[in-house]
Amino acid sequence: MPGPFKIQRIFIIQRMIQRTFIRRTCVAVAASALLIGLSRASAEPHIVEITADSDSRYKIAGQRTPEITVKAGEQVLLRVTAHRGKSWNRDGSIHGFTLLRAKDRTKVDGWELLLKPGKQEFLLTAPSEPGAYEAVCTVICSEDHEGMHMKFTVLP
Repeated sequence: MPGPFKIQRIFIIQRMIQRTFIRRTCVAVAASALLIGLSRASAEPHIVEITADSDSRYKIAGQRTPEITVKAGEQVLLRVTAHRGKSWNRDGSIHGFTLLRAKDRTKVDGWELLLKPGKQEFLLTAPSEPGAYEAVCTVICSEDHEGMHMKFTVLP
């Protein structure tokens, strides 16, 4: 049978183990809650609503000159309402929405959209490189087609 001092030492060690376990559990729970909160905050896409109008112009409510500004790499939910211009493609697309790098006019992968009449949504990822871009229509929609473009800025 162990002596009283040995029992007391065992009891002290058990309490230390329990306290360490409780502290580590609390830290793990707090860290998990923080990560879940961060992932929910970053999971919400940046919503952009535009109209591709029958007058061959992109429009954004409340903006005289439409412009889109997003953060590099963020999720973008592009909600587009497209109205038929004077002409359209055989596949039924009435406007296009293609993102070009302003510095060299090269296309951004994943940002070549064909718009059909009505409302559509596209979940996209903003370019990872900050800078100036331009959204252009790629469907000859009327004689004013060349004027269907808008500024697109990607912030760091």
